Amino acid sequence: MTELIQKFVLYMKEVRKTSENTILSYERDLKKMNQYLAGQGIQRERQVTATSLNSYILFLEGQGRKPSTISRNIASLKAFFQYLQKEGYVDQNVAEGLKSPRVERKAPVALSEEESMRLLQQAAGNSPKELRDRAMLELLYATGIQVSELITLKMSDINLQMEYLVCADGSRERVIPFGATAKQALEAYLEQGRTSLLSGEDSVYLFTNCSGQVMSRQGFWKLVKSYGKKAGITGELTSHTLRRSAMGG
Repeated sequence: MTELIQKFVLYMKEVRKTSENTILSYERDLKKMNQYLAGQGIQRERQVTATSLNSYILFLEGQGRKPSTISRNIASLKAFFQYLQKEGYVDQNVAEGLKSPRVERKAPVALSEEESMRLLQQAAGNSPKELRDRAMLELLYATGIQVSELITLKMSDINLQMEYLVCADGSRERVIPFGATAKQALEAYLEQGRTSLLSGEDSVYLFTNCSGQVMSRQGFWKLVKSYGKKAGITGELTSHTLRRSAMGG
């Protein structure tokens, strides 16, 4: 089924315009399934049954895979066999009846005040990037806004004098105060860092990456996790962690 997996990957990329990360996950999951089934003597797509796929899921569980990982694998199998049915390679989607395991939702743990301070202190330098990072972390910590809101803030959304920002959520706008510490970090970034990052270009966005383009969520989390490591924070840093920390746990 290797050739069909590649056709499916190409279809998801060129027709469905699926994100690169999702495509890589599909491809990885399906290659593992194919390897397992081949070991069971199942070489062709029409030989695959619901029972053989359930056997594969039990195999993953026996390997100690997390419920979230198994759920993702099941999603990959369903999408793949739906594609095979749609294209006429098989008569039915044999993965349709697969049941995802229940994923235990753990309450996000907030950083302690000391951990929060250590994290904020990591971006204490005066380079344009560090000034930007400090301003982003201080603003996030002061307001508790979502990361997607933070990275899409525009210059016009910030009122430095009155110390508040405006977040648009559909037709609703929220006015959120941020206080003196975040204001100081923002002023330092705007006066000494932002122009250098833009390299003579202009942008409506408050925060940009080092190429002067709007920052991605992945780019933001990469820097947060880097600072978290430097700060000696051993727990997982997520948007929920930072928001709970900002809102006092």
